[in-house]
Amino acid sequence: MDWQSRPRCDETPAWRALGAHAAAHFSGPQAFDLRQAFAQDPARPWHLAVQGPHVYADLSRALIDAPARALLLRLAEECGLAAHRDAMLAGQHVNVSEDRPALHPLMRWPAESPHPLENLRQIQRQSASELSNMLSFAEQVRAQGRFDDVVHIGIGGSDLGPRLALQALAPDILPDAPRVHFVANMDGHELAGVLGRLRSATRTLFVLASKSFGTAETLRNAQSARDWFLAQGGPPQALAEHFVALTARPDLARALGAGRCFTFPEGVGGRLSLWSVIGLPVALAVGSAGFRALLAGAHAMDQHFAQAPLSANLPVQLGLLDVWYRNFLHFPSRCVVPYHHGLRRLPAYLQQLEMESNGKRVDARGRAVPFDTAPVIWGEEGSGAQHAFFQLLHQGTRVVPVEFVAVRRAAHDLPEHQARLLANALAQARALMLGHTDENPQRCFPGNRPSIFLLLDRLTPASLGALIALHEHRMFTSGSLWGLNSFDQWGVELGKRHSLAIEQALNQGDCSGLDPATAHLLALLTQPPPQDDPR
Repeated sequence: MDWQSRPRCDETPAWRALGAHAAAHFSGPQAFDLRQAFAQDPARPWHLAVQGPHVYADLSRALIDAPARALLLRLAEECGLAAHRDAMLAGQHVNVSEDRPALHPLMRWPAESPHPLENLRQIQRQSASELSNMLSFAEQVRAQGRFDDVVHIGIGGSDLGPRLALQALAPDILPDAPRVHFVANMDGHELAGVLGRLRSATRTLFVLASKSFGTAETLRNAQSARDWFLAQGGPPQALAEHFVALTARPDLARALGAGRCFTFPEGVGGRLSLWSVIGLPVALAVGSAGFRALLAGAHAMDQHFAQAPLSANLPVQLGLLDVWYRNFLHFPSRCVVPYHHGLRRLPAYLQQLEMESNGKRVDARGRAVPFDTAPVIWGEEGSGAQHAFFQLLHQGTRVVPVEFVAVRRAAHDLPEHQARLLANALAQARALMLGHTDENPQRCFPGNRPSIFLLLDRLTPASLGALIALHEHRMFTSGSLWGLNSFDQWGVELGKRHSLAIEQALNQGDCSGLDPATAHLLALLTQPPPQDDPR
């Protein structure tokens, strides 16, 4: 099947069959019940287990049965998922609105192995060369010991990926690595707080990360960091040594004063760019070997996604489950709870990855979609989450699927903590499924609440790379079936355009042309403080 002419999910016989199956078996008094499913099939955990590189998935507590899984596989085949996947991995322009390929898997292709496709070989060589230069620079920075602090300035994909990786790989940070700080918010409190913790301007390296080098937040923070450097006595002629850029627009970066510029292709989306030179702060912290292990783990998941049968393909199975939950069981959100402190920012990372990619009401051909697309992703790290919002998960009026992420072996030497942490994760999944009956209705729990369990053996650069790549391909799978272009983000651009106009009005005190609500708030914001204000 040609990927460009493949049908959208709702245009297939499998879609209609799934709707009929959900109506007949997943609603009403005789609806599917996990407790009965386990009683009828005690081997369900083995039948619904999927092993991917570094990641084991237990799907046995998902609200799904064998006929639904079979119909979802039919849906994937009828929608040409495999052809679409192969087109993306072959560098075809699957980002149709911007007429670009999606090259993030190419960024982690092993440098020592020429890509088998001729059209990607030259891009691979150039990207591998640029990555090698970036890694050499990171090694040089640590070896010379010139910098005590590194301030990484970016936002969105240029920030969330490196920030997640640095938190997850904290035990792998090398002893001679400089301290890495992250600044993303337009709110100056974040930048001011970081600048206040720096030891010396002359011993600080600023990393400016922006694909377009036109992102308002990054440019404002970069300019303020530049002004601070000069105000602290940093010589103007040293700006180029203290400011480096990670971008697809080195011309714009150099105009701001950046010296070294490491580039990556336009076909790598910001939220998918961790694997490119955007990973410089990670390389500074864990070294070249650690960064290449991160790439190797992601590449292993790429190969699994490309080669494993759809029935045993972990990203595909998770993506199909997402479609089942969103469109047939009508769950509006998904809760992600990592039971590992290093993965505490995983929910935030997945929010951007899925909601910016698939949070769309128009398909890749410009047609309005008559069904729901991306769910709301939310969550927090366990076990603290149990004391925050698990009340709603257990007894709330809406069912929320939960995704537990756990790591079998910890990097610390406090075994009692790890045993209790894992016990908490397992207990919550069990309690959600089983529920509880009591004479007091306030102590009754309905149970039959779905969850899945993703398990890593250790949290290492390789397993982290595989985990993140798993979710990238999962996002692609659901977006492909929904007929979306998962690689553009016009909703982000709309807000930027309005922001520029409002900033100009705020500075000039002229509200003409604005809607009444915005004009009213701007008038309040431009008024002087009251006379009795202690400020």
